Amino acid sequence: MSTTPIQLERPEGKGLAAGTLGLWGSTVIGLASTAPVYSLVASLGWVVIAVGAQAPIAFVLAFVPMLLIAFAYRELNNAVPDCGTTFTWATKAFGPWVGWMGGWGVAVAGMVVLANLAQIASVYFWSLIGFDLENSDWRVILAAVVFIAAMTWVSWRGVEIGERIQNVLLGIQYLALVVFIVAVFWQIASGNAPHAIEFSWEWMNPFAFTSWSGFTEAILLALFIYWGWDTCLALNEETKDPKRIPGRAALLTCVILLFTYVAVTIAAMMYAGLGKTGTGLGNAEHADDFFLAIKDGLLGPFGWVLVVAVIISAISSTQTTILPTARGTLAMGVYRALPARFKEVHPVYKTPSFSTIIMGIVAIAYYVGMTLISDNILQDSILSLGLAIAFYYAITGFACVWYFRRDIFTSPRSFFFKGLFPLLGGLMLAAAFVQSAIDMWDVDYGYSVLFGIGGTFVVGIGSLAIGLVLMFLWYLFPRSKRFFRGESLNVDTQVMVPENPTEFPRSIDGGI
Repeated sequence: MSTTPIQLERPEGKGLAAGTLGLWGSTVIGLASTAPVYSLVASLGWVVIAVGAQAPIAFVLAFVPMLLIAFAYRELNNAVPDCGTTFTWATKAFGPWVGWMGGWGVAVAGMVVLANLAQIASVYFWSLIGFDLENSDWRVILAAVVFIAAMTWVSWRGVEIGERIQNVLLGIQYLALVVFIVAVFWQIASGNAPHAIEFSWEWMNPFAFTSWSGFTEAILLALFIYWGWDTCLALNEETKDPKRIPGRAALLTCVILLFTYVAVTIAAMMYAGLGKTGTGLGNAEHADDFFLAIKDGLLGPFGWVLVVAVIISAISSTQTTILPTARGTLAMGVYRALPARFKEVHPVYKTPSFSTIIMGIVAIAYYVGMTLISDNILQDSILSLGLAIAFYYAITGFACVWYFRRDIFTSPRSFFFKGLFPLLGGLMLAAAFVQSAIDMWDVDYGYSVLFGIGGTFVVGIGSLAIGLVLMFLWYLFPRSKRFFRGESLNVDTQVMVPENPTEFPRSIDGGI
Protein backbone atom coordinates (compact mmCIF):
# COMPACT_ATOMS: atom_id res chain seq x y z
CA MET A 1 0.00 0.00 0.00
CA SER A 2 1.40 3.38 -1.01
CA THR A 3 0.66 6.44 1.07
CA THR A 4 1.89 9.97 1.23
CA PRO A 5 2.03 12.10 4.37
CA ILE A 6 0.24 15.42 4.37
CA GLN A 7 2.32 18.34 5.56
CA LEU A 8 0.81 20.79 8.02
CA GLU A 9 1.69 23.81 5.88
CA ARG A 10 -0.08 22.62 2.72
CA PRO A 11 -2.64 25.36 1.93
CA GLU A 12 -5.10 23.17 0.04
CA GLY A 13 -5.99 21.04 3.05
CA LYS A 14 -5.24 17.54 4.25
CA GLY A 15 -5.34 15.78 0.89
CA LEU A 16 -8.85 14.31 1.05
CA ALA A 17 -11.04 14.00 -2.06
CA ALA A 18 -12.37 17.55 -2.17
CA GLY A 19 -15.62 18.28 -4.02
CA THR A 20 -16.83 14.68 -3.94
CA LEU A 21 -20.16 14.70 -2.04
CA GLY A 22 -23.29 16.74 -2.63
CA LEU A 23 -26.23 17.31 -0.26
CA TRP A 24 -27.85 14.00 -1.17
CA GLY A 25 -24.67 11.96 -0.73
CA SER A 26 -23.94 13.57 2.64
CA THR A 27 -27.49 12.96 3.83
CA VAL A 28 -27.44 9.31 2.71
CA ILE A 29 -24.23 8.70 4.65
CA GLY A 30 -25.66 10.46 7.71
CA LEU A 31 -28.80 8.32 7.62
CA ALA A 32 -26.82 5.12 7.05
CA SER A 33 -24.62 5.91 10.05
CA THR A 34 -27.62 5.80 12.37
CA ALA A 35 -28.63 2.31 11.12
CA PRO A 36 -32.35 3.24 11.26
CA VAL A 37 -33.74 -0.30 10.92
CA TYR A 38 -31.40 -1.91 13.42
CA SER A 39 -31.70 1.02 15.86
CA LEU A 40 -35.48 0.71 15.85
CA VAL A 41 -35.71 -3.04 16.29
CA ALA A 42 -33.08 -3.04 19.05
CA SER A 43 -34.58 -0.14 21.03
CA LEU A 44 -38.32 0.12 20.49
CA GLY A 45 -39.25 -2.78 22.76
CA TRP A 46 -37.21 -1.39 25.64
CA VAL A 47 -38.69 2.10 25.17
CA VAL A 48 -42.23 0.65 25.31
CA ILE A 49 -41.35 -1.33 28.44
CA ALA A 50 -40.05 1.89 30.03
CA VAL A 51 -42.91 4.25 29.16
CA GLY A 52 -45.67 2.19 27.57
CA ALA A 53 -47.92 4.12 25.20
CA GLN A 54 -45.75 7.26 25.47
CA ALA A 55 -43.06 5.73 23.24
CA PRO A 56 -43.82 7.99 20.23
CA ILE A 57 -43.54 11.21 22.23
CA ALA A 58 -40.34 9.87 23.85
CA PHE A 59 -38.74 9.74 20.40
CA VAL A 60 -39.94 13.29 19.72
CA LEU A 61 -38.53 14.62 23.00
CA ALA A 62 -35.20 12.85 22.47
CA PHE A 63 -35.03 14.58 19.09
CA VAL A 64 -34.90 18.01 20.76
CA PRO A 65 -31.32 17.85 22.15
CA MET A 66 -30.17 16.22 18.90
CA LEU A 67 -31.60 19.13 16.90
CA LEU A 68 -30.06 21.70 19.25
CA ILE A 69 -26.63 20.08 18.96
CA ALA A 70 -27.08 19.83 15.19
CA PHE A 71 -27.38 23.63 15.15
CA ALA A 72 -24.08 23.81 17.07
CA TYR A 73 -22.44 21.52 14.52
CA ARG A 74 -23.79 23.63 11.66
CA GLU A 75 -22.55 26.93 13.05
CA LEU A 76 -19.12 25.58 13.95
CA ASN A 77 -18.81 23.91 10.56
CA ASN A 78 -19.68 27.17 8.81
CA ALA A 79 -16.76 28.84 10.58
CA VAL A 80 -14.33 25.89 10.79
CA PRO A 81 -15.16 23.18 8.21
CA ASP A 82 -12.54 20.77 9.51
CA CYS A 83 -12.93 16.97 9.45
CA GLY A 84 -11.71 16.82 13.06
CA THR A 85 -15.14 18.22 14.10
CA THR A 86 -15.42 17.94 17.92
CA PHE A 87 -11.65 17.59 18.38
CA THR A 88 -10.83 20.65 16.29
CA TRP A 89 -13.68 22.83 17.56
CA ALA A 90 -13.17 22.00 21.24
CA THR A 91 -9.43 22.62 20.90
CA LYS A 92 -10.07 26.02 19.34
CA ALA A 93 -12.62 26.86 22.05
CA PHE A 94 -11.17 25.33 25.22
CA GLY A 95 -7.59 24.34 24.42
CA PRO A 96 -5.73 21.10 23.66
CA TRP A 97 -6.70 19.02 26.70
CA VAL A 98 -10.47 19.30 26.27
CA GLY A 99 -10.11 18.99 22.50
CA TRP A 100 -8.10 15.78 22.76
CA MET A 101 -10.69 14.21 25.06
CA GLY A 102 -13.47 15.27 22.69
CA GLY A 103 -11.69 13.45 19.88
CA TRP A 104 -11.25 10.42 22.12
CA GLY A 105 -14.99 10.37 22.87
CA VAL A 106 -15.72 10.12 19.14
CA ALA A 107 -13.16 7.32 18.72
CA VAL A 108 -14.45 5.28 21.69
CA ALA A 109 -18.07 5.47 20.54
CA GLY A 110 -17.06 4.36 17.05
CA MET A 111 -14.94 1.46 18.24
CA VAL A 112 -17.61 0.05 20.56
CA VAL A 113 -20.49 0.39 18.14
CA LEU A 114 -18.48 -1.28 15.37
CA ALA A 115 -18.16 -4.38 17.53
CA ASN A 116 -21.89 -4.34 18.22
CA LEU A 117 -22.94 -3.79 14.61
CA ALA A 118 -20.67 -6.51 13.27
CA GLN A 119 -21.91 -8.98 15.88
CA ILE A 120 -25.56 -8.21 15.10
CA ALA A 121 -24.99 -8.53 11.36
CA SER A 122 -23.27 -11.86 11.88
CA VAL A 123 -25.93 -13.31 14.20
CA TYR A 124 -28.70 -12.31 11.80
CA PHE A 125 -26.76 -13.62 8.82
CA TRP A 126 -26.49 -17.08 10.36
CA SER A 127 -30.11 -16.92 11.48
CA LEU A 128 -31.20 -16.16 7.93
CA ILE A 129 -29.62 -19.38 6.65
CA GLY A 130 -31.03 -21.47 9.48
CA PHE A 131 -28.40 -21.40 12.25
CA ASP A 132 -29.35 -20.15 15.72
CA LEU A 133 -25.89 -19.46 17.17
CA GLU A 134 -24.66 -17.92 20.40
CA ASN A 135 -22.79 -14.61 20.27
CA SER A 136 -19.56 -16.34 21.26
CA ASP A 137 -19.77 -19.07 18.59
CA TRP A 138 -16.63 -19.08 16.39
CA ARG A 139 -18.76 -18.84 13.24
CA VAL A 140 -20.40 -15.64 14.52
CA ILE A 141 -16.98 -14.20 15.39
CA LEU A 142 -15.54 -15.12 12.00
CA ALA A 143 -18.38 -13.59 10.00
CA ALA A 144 -18.30 -10.42 12.13
CA VAL A 145 -14.57 -10.03 11.52
CA VAL A 146 -15.15 -10.45 7.78
CA PHE A 147 -17.85 -7.74 7.86
CA ILE A 148 -15.57 -5.27 9.65
CA ALA A 149 -12.67 -6.04 7.31
CA ALA A 150 -14.84 -5.67 4.20
CA MET A 151 -16.31 -2.34 5.31
CA THR A 152 -12.85 -1.10 6.29
CA TRP A 153 -11.71 -1.86 2.75
CA VAL A 154 -14.69 0.02 1.28
CA SER A 155 -13.89 3.04 3.48
CA TRP A 156 -10.21 2.89 2.50
CA ARG A 157 -11.07 2.50 -1.19
CA GLY A 158 -12.79 5.88 -1.50
CA VAL A 159 -15.66 7.94 -0.16
CA GLU A 160 -17.51 7.83 -3.48
CA ILE A 161 -17.63 4.07 -3.78
CA GLY A 162 -18.85 4.06 -0.18
CA GLU A 163 -21.57 6.56 -1.03
CA ARG A 164 -22.73 4.51 -4.01
CA ILE A 165 -22.97 1.38 -1.87
CA GLN A 166 -24.83 3.32 0.83
CA ASN A 167 -27.39 4.57 -1.68
CA VAL A 168 -28.33 0.96 -2.41
CA LEU A 169 -28.21 -0.24 1.20
CA LEU A 170 -30.20 2.69 2.56
CA GLY A 171 -32.77 2.27 -0.21
CA ILE A 172 -33.28 -1.36 0.80
CA GLN A 173 -33.67 -0.35 4.46
CA TYR A 174 -36.35 2.21 3.73
CA LEU A 175 -38.08 -0.13 1.29
CA ALA A 176 -38.30 -2.69 4.11
CA LEU A 177 -39.75 -0.07 6.47
CA VAL A 178 -42.35 0.91 3.85
CA VAL A 179 -43.25 -2.77 3.39
CA PHE A 180 -43.57 -3.06 7.18
CA ILE A 181 -45.91 -0.07 7.51
CA VAL A 182 -48.06 -1.06 4.51
CA ALA A 183 -48.34 -4.64 5.79
CA VAL A 184 -49.32 -3.38 9.25
CA PHE A 185 -52.25 -1.31 8.00
CA TRP A 186 -53.27 -4.03 5.53
CA GLN A 187 -53.43 -6.59 8.32
CA ILE A 188 -55.32 -4.22 10.61
CA ALA A 189 -57.82 -3.30 7.88
CA SER A 190 -58.41 -6.96 7.01
CA GLY A 191 -58.88 -7.95 10.65
CA ASN A 192 -55.83 -10.22 10.73
CA ALA A 193 -54.04 -8.40 13.56
CA PRO A 194 -55.33 -10.11 16.73
CA HIS A 195 -53.63 -7.69 19.15
CA ALA A 196 -54.25 -4.48 17.22
CA ILE A 197 -55.11 -1.30 19.09
CA GLU A 198 -56.41 2.03 17.81
CA PHE A 199 -54.21 5.08 17.49
CA SER A 200 -54.58 7.62 20.28
CA TRP A 201 -53.40 11.21 20.36
CA GLU A 202 -52.59 10.57 24.02
CA TRP A 203 -49.50 8.74 22.75
CA MET A 204 -48.15 12.16 21.77
CA ASN A 205 -48.87 13.79 25.14
CA PRO A 206 -45.56 14.92 26.72
CA PHE A 207 -47.23 15.24 30.15
CA ALA A 208 -48.59 11.70 30.34
CA PHE A 209 -45.42 10.01 31.62
CA THR A 210 -46.06 8.28 34.94
CA SER A 211 -42.49 7.39 35.99
CA TRP A 212 -39.46 9.68 36.07
CA SER A 213 -37.02 6.75 35.93
CA GLY A 214 -38.94 5.24 33.01
CA PHE A 215 -38.96 8.61 31.25
CA THR A 216 -35.19 9.13 31.60
CA GLU A 217 -34.49 5.55 30.51
CA ALA A 218 -36.65 5.96 27.40
CA ILE A 219 -35.04 9.29 26.48
CA LEU A 220 -31.54 7.86 26.85
CA LEU A 221 -32.47 4.89 24.67
CA ALA A 222 -33.97 7.21 22.08
CA LEU A 223 -30.87 9.43 22.12
CA PHE A 224 -28.79 6.44 21.11
CA ILE A 225 -30.85 5.67 18.00
CA TYR A 226 -30.45 9.23 16.69
CA TRP A 227 -26.67 9.09 17.08
CA GLY A 228 -24.69 9.00 13.84
CA TRP A 229 -25.96 12.01 11.92
CA ASP A 230 -22.72 13.88 12.72
CA THR A 231 -20.91 11.70 10.16
CA CYS A 232 -22.11 14.32 7.65
CA LEU A 233 -19.85 16.85 9.36
CA ALA A 234 -16.82 14.56 9.51
CA LEU A 235 -16.93 14.41 5.70
CA ASN A 236 -17.13 18.19 5.35
CA GLU A 237 -13.78 18.51 3.58
CA GLU A 238 -14.97 16.08 0.90
CA THR A 239 -18.20 17.90 0.03
CA LYS A 240 -18.75 20.31 -2.85
CA ASP A 241 -19.45 23.13 -0.39
CA PRO A 242 -17.71 22.37 2.94
CA LYS A 243 -19.25 25.31 4.79
CA ARG A 244 -22.91 24.78 3.93
CA ILE A 245 -23.68 21.24 2.71
CA PRO A 246 -22.60 19.28 5.84
CA GLY A 247 -24.69 21.38 8.21
CA ARG A 248 -27.74 21.18 5.99
CA ALA A 249 -27.28 17.43 5.56
CA ALA A 250 -27.06 16.96 9.34
CA LEU A 251 -30.29 18.86 9.96
CA LEU A 252 -32.05 17.04 7.11
CA THR A 253 -30.86 13.70 8.48
CA CYS A 254 -32.25 14.48 11.95
CA VAL A 255 -35.65 15.46 10.58
CA ILE A 256 -35.92 12.36 8.35
CA LEU A 257 -35.00 10.16 11.32
CA LEU A 258 -37.64 11.81 13.50
CA PHE A 259 -40.42 11.05 11.04
CA THR A 260 -39.08 7.54 10.42
CA TYR A 261 -38.92 6.57 14.08
CA VAL A 262 -42.27 8.04 15.05
CA ALA A 263 -44.08 6.52 12.06
CA VAL A 264 -42.66 3.02 12.59
CA THR A 265 -43.28 3.21 16.35
CA ILE A 266 -46.93 4.13 15.89
CA ALA A 267 -47.42 1.41 13.25
CA ALA A 268 -45.78 -1.23 15.47
CA MET A 269 -47.89 -0.25 18.48
CA MET A 270 -51.11 -0.34 16.46
CA TYR A 271 -50.30 -3.82 15.11
CA ALA A 272 -48.73 -5.63 18.07
CA GLY A 273 -50.27 -3.77 20.99
CA LEU A 274 -48.53 -3.10 24.29
CA GLY A 275 -49.09 -6.46 25.94
CA LYS A 276 -46.42 -8.14 28.06
CA THR A 277 -47.01 -11.56 26.56
CA GLY A 278 -46.85 -13.06 23.07
CA THR A 279 -45.96 -10.57 20.35
CA GLY A 280 -46.87 -7.54 22.47
CA LEU A 281 -44.26 -4.78 22.45
CA GLY A 282 -44.22 -4.88 26.26
CA ASN A 283 -42.91 -8.46 26.28
CA ALA A 284 -39.35 -8.34 27.63
CA GLU A 285 -38.48 -11.61 25.86
CA HIS A 286 -38.74 -9.85 22.49
CA ALA A 287 -37.46 -6.42 23.52
CA ASP A 288 -34.12 -6.96 21.79
CA ASP A 289 -35.84 -7.38 18.42
CA PHE A 290 -39.56 -7.00 17.86
CA PHE A 291 -39.14 -7.77 14.14
CA LEU A 292 -38.27 -11.39 14.93
CA ALA A 293 -41.38 -11.69 17.09
CA ILE A 294 -43.89 -10.34 14.56
CA LYS A 295 -42.32 -11.04 11.16
CA ASP A 296 -44.07 -14.36 10.51
CA GLY A 297 -47.50 -13.15 11.56
CA LEU A 298 -47.10 -9.92 9.62
CA LEU A 299 -45.44 -11.07 6.39
CA GLY A 300 -45.83 -14.85 6.49
CA PRO A 301 -43.31 -16.53 4.16
CA PHE A 302 -41.80 -13.12 3.37
CA GLY A 303 -40.76 -12.47 6.98
CA TRP A 304 -37.15 -12.90 5.89
CA VAL A 305 -37.38 -9.43 4.32
CA LEU A 306 -37.24 -7.85 7.77
CA VAL A 307 -34.27 -10.01 8.80
CA VAL A 308 -32.38 -8.99 5.66
CA ALA A 309 -33.17 -5.34 6.41
CA VAL A 310 -31.56 -5.64 9.86
CA ILE A 311 -28.45 -7.31 8.39
CA ILE A 312 -28.11 -4.60 5.75
CA SER A 313 -28.69 -1.86 8.32
CA ALA A 314 -25.93 -3.17 10.57
CA ILE A 315 -23.45 -3.71 7.72
CA SER A 316 -24.24 -0.29 6.26
CA SER A 317 -23.63 1.44 9.58
CA THR A 318 -20.40 -0.51 10.06
CA GLN A 319 -18.93 1.19 7.00
CA THR A 320 -20.20 4.69 7.76
CA THR A 321 -19.06 4.49 11.40
CA ILE A 322 -15.47 4.02 10.25
CA LEU A 323 -15.59 7.26 8.23
CA PRO A 324 -15.87 9.90 11.00
CA THR A 325 -13.46 8.14 13.35
CA ALA A 326 -10.79 7.78 10.69
CA ARG A 327 -11.13 11.43 9.71
CA GLY A 328 -11.08 12.52 13.33
CA THR A 329 -7.79 10.73 13.95
CA LEU A 330 -6.49 12.08 10.62
CA ALA A 331 -7.07 15.62 11.90
CA MET A 332 -5.47 14.73 15.23
CA GLY A 333 -2.43 13.47 13.35
CA VAL A 334 -2.23 16.61 11.21
CA TYR A 335 -2.37 18.90 14.25
CA ARG A 336 0.17 16.78 16.21
CA ALA A 337 -2.34 15.37 18.70
CA LEU A 338 -1.40 11.86 17.48
CA PRO A 339 1.67 10.28 15.81
CA ALA A 340 2.48 11.50 12.30
CA ARG A 341 1.38 8.23 10.68
CA PHE A 342 -2.26 9.14 11.36
CA LYS A 343 -2.10 12.06 8.91
CA GLU A 344 -1.26 9.83 5.93
CA VAL A 345 -3.69 10.07 3.00
CA HIS A 346 -3.79 7.62 0.10
CA PRO A 347 -2.37 9.34 -3.00
CA VAL A 348 -4.99 7.84 -5.33
CA TYR A 349 -8.12 7.16 -3.27
CA LYS A 350 -7.74 10.35 -1.17
CA THR A 351 -8.80 8.61 2.04
CA PRO A 352 -7.13 8.57 5.49
CA SER A 353 -5.24 5.38 4.71
CA PHE A 354 -3.46 4.65 7.99
CA SER A 355 -6.30 5.95 10.21
CA THR A 356 -8.89 3.85 8.36
CA ILE A 357 -6.87 0.64 8.55
CA ILE A 358 -6.01 1.21 12.22
CA MET A 359 -9.70 1.78 12.97
CA GLY A 360 -10.58 -1.57 11.39
CA ILE A 361 -7.77 -3.41 13.20
CA VAL A 362 -8.64 -1.89 16.59
CA ALA A 363 -12.35 -2.64 16.13
CA ILE A 364 -11.61 -6.28 15.24
CA ALA A 365 -9.19 -6.67 18.16
CA TYR A 366 -11.67 -5.11 20.59
CA TYR A 367 -14.57 -7.22 19.35
CA VAL A 368 -12.68 -10.53 19.35
CA GLY A 369 -10.97 -9.78 22.66
CA MET A 370 -14.16 -8.80 24.47
CA THR A 371 -16.08 -11.75 23.02
CA LEU A 372 -13.42 -14.24 24.12
CA ILE A 373 -13.04 -12.66 27.58
CA SER A 374 -16.73 -12.13 28.31
CA ASP A 375 -19.64 -11.46 26.00
CA ASN A 376 -21.41 -9.90 29.00
CA ILE A 377 -18.72 -7.23 29.26
CA LEU A 378 -19.02 -6.59 25.52
CA GLN A 379 -22.77 -6.12 25.93
CA ASP A 380 -22.15 -3.76 28.86
CA SER A 381 -19.77 -1.71 26.71
CA ILE A 382 -22.57 -1.37 24.17
CA LEU A 383 -25.02 -0.29 26.87
CA SER A 384 -22.50 2.32 28.02
CA LEU A 385 -22.32 3.95 24.56
CA GLY A 386 -24.67 6.70 25.73
CA LEU A 387 -21.94 8.05 27.99
CA ALA A 388 -19.42 8.60 25.20
CA ILE A 389 -22.09 10.00 22.88
CA ALA A 390 -23.46 12.46 25.45
CA PHE A 391 -19.87 13.35 26.42
CA TYR A 392 -18.66 14.55 23.04
CA TYR A 393 -21.99 16.01 21.93
CA ALA A 394 -22.14 18.11 25.11
CA ILE A 395 -18.54 19.27 24.57
CA THR A 396 -19.50 20.35 21.04
CA GLY A 397 -22.50 22.33 22.29
CA PHE A 398 -20.45 24.18 24.90
CA ALA A 399 -17.60 24.71 22.42
CA CYS A 400 -20.03 26.45 20.06
CA VAL A 401 -21.17 28.88 22.75
CA TRP A 402 -17.63 29.71 23.86
CA TYR A 403 -16.14 29.93 20.38
CA PHE A 404 -18.83 32.43 19.28
CA ARG A 405 -19.16 34.19 22.64
CA ARG A 406 -18.30 37.58 21.13
CA ASP A 407 -20.91 37.21 18.38
CA ILE A 408 -23.87 35.89 20.37
CA PHE A 409 -25.50 39.26 21.01
CA THR A 410 -24.81 40.78 17.60
CA SER A 411 -28.10 39.57 16.08
CA PRO A 412 -31.18 37.49 16.98
CA ARG A 413 -29.97 34.69 14.71
CA SER A 414 -26.58 34.52 16.45
CA PHE A 415 -28.25 34.59 19.87
CA PHE A 416 -30.39 31.55 19.13
CA PHE A 417 -28.20 29.44 16.84
CA LYS A 418 -24.74 30.21 18.26
CA GLY A 419 -25.74 30.74 21.87
CA LEU A 420 -29.06 29.61 23.33
CA PHE A 421 -29.74 26.45 21.30
CA PRO A 422 -26.22 24.95 21.59
CA LEU A 423 -26.15 25.84 25.30
CA LEU A 424 -29.48 24.12 25.96
CA GLY A 425 -28.40 21.11 23.92
CA GLY A 426 -25.12 20.87 25.81
CA LEU A 427 -26.88 21.15 29.18
CA MET A 428 -29.43 18.48 28.23
CA LEU A 429 -26.73 16.06 27.12
CA ALA A 430 -24.57 16.80 30.15
CA ALA A 431 -27.61 15.97 32.29
CA ALA A 432 -28.11 12.79 30.25
CA PHE A 433 -24.47 11.88 30.90
CA VAL A 434 -24.84 12.32 34.66
CA GLN A 435 -28.18 10.50 34.80
CA SER A 436 -26.77 7.65 32.71
CA ALA A 437 -23.75 7.30 34.98
CA ILE A 438 -25.98 7.21 38.07
CA ASP A 439 -28.23 4.56 36.53
CA MET A 440 -25.29 2.47 35.32
CA TRP A 441 -23.77 2.36 38.80
CA ASP A 442 -26.58 -0.03 39.80
CA VAL A 443 -25.45 -3.68 39.72
CA ASP A 444 -28.76 -4.64 38.09
CA TYR A 445 -28.36 -2.23 35.15
CA GLY A 446 -26.34 -4.35 32.74
CA TYR A 447 -25.01 -7.85 32.26
CA SER A 448 -22.06 -7.91 34.67
CA VAL A 449 -20.78 -6.65 38.02
CA LEU A 450 -17.22 -5.33 38.32
CA PHE A 451 -15.61 -4.14 41.57
CA GLY A 452 -18.98 -4.40 43.31
CA ILE A 453 -20.73 -1.91 41.00
CA GLY A 454 -22.45 -2.09 37.65
CA GLY A 455 -20.18 -3.33 34.89
CA THR A 456 -21.77 -0.85 32.48
CA PHE A 457 -20.58 2.06 34.63
CA VAL A 458 -17.08 0.63 34.96
CA VAL A 459 -16.73 0.01 31.22
CA GLY A 460 -18.30 3.33 30.18
CA ILE A 461 -16.41 5.62 32.55
CA GLY A 462 -13.32 3.43 32.28
CA SER A 463 -13.17 3.79 28.49
CA LEU A 464 -13.20 7.59 28.84
CA ALA A 465 -10.59 7.39 31.61
CA ILE A 466 -8.31 5.36 29.33
CA GLY A 467 -8.35 8.40 27.06
CA LEU A 468 -6.89 10.50 29.89
CA VAL A 469 -4.09 7.99 30.34
CA LEU A 470 -3.31 7.87 26.61
CA MET A 471 -3.39 11.66 26.38
CA PHE A 472 -0.82 12.03 29.17
CA LEU A 473 1.34 9.32 27.60
CA TRP A 474 1.28 11.16 24.26
CA TYR A 475 2.17 14.36 26.11
CA LEU A 476 5.53 12.77 26.95
CA PHE A 477 6.54 12.47 23.27
CA PRO A 478 8.44 15.35 21.61
CA ARG A 479 6.07 15.56 18.61
CA SER A 480 3.15 16.39 20.91
CA LYS A 481 4.68 19.53 22.42
CA ARG A 482 3.47 21.96 19.74
CA PHE A 483 -0.09 20.69 20.15
CA PHE A 484 -0.18 20.83 23.94
CA ARG A 485 1.47 24.26 23.93
CA GLY A 486 -1.38 25.45 21.72
CA GLU A 487 0.84 26.16 18.72
CA SER A 488 -0.24 23.65 16.07
CA LEU A 489 -3.97 24.23 16.68
CA ASN A 490 -5.52 27.24 18.36
CA VAL A 491 -8.32 29.74 17.82
CA ASP A 492 -6.28 31.55 15.14
CA THR A 493 -5.10 28.47 13.20
CA GLN A 494 -6.01 28.67 9.53
CA VAL A 495 -8.69 26.24 8.37
CA MET A 496 -6.95 23.49 6.38
CA VAL A 497 -9.52 22.98 3.63
CA PRO A 498 -9.48 24.00 -0.04
CA GLU A 499 -10.88 27.47 -0.72
CA ASN A 500 -12.56 26.16 -3.88
CA PRO A 501 -13.05 22.36 -3.79
CA THR A 502 -14.09 22.20 -7.44
CA GLU A 503 -10.55 23.10 -8.49
CA PHE A 504 -9.20 19.87 -7.08
CA PRO A 505 -9.47 16.40 -8.63
CA ARG A 506 -12.09 13.99 -7.36
CA SER A 507 -11.46 10.48 -6.15
CA ILE A 508 -10.58 7.61 -8.47
CA ASP A 509 -14.19 6.47 -8.73
CA GLY A 510 -15.30 9.56 -10.62
CA GLY A 511 -17.73 12.36 -9.86
CA ILE A 512 -21.32 12.49 -8.76
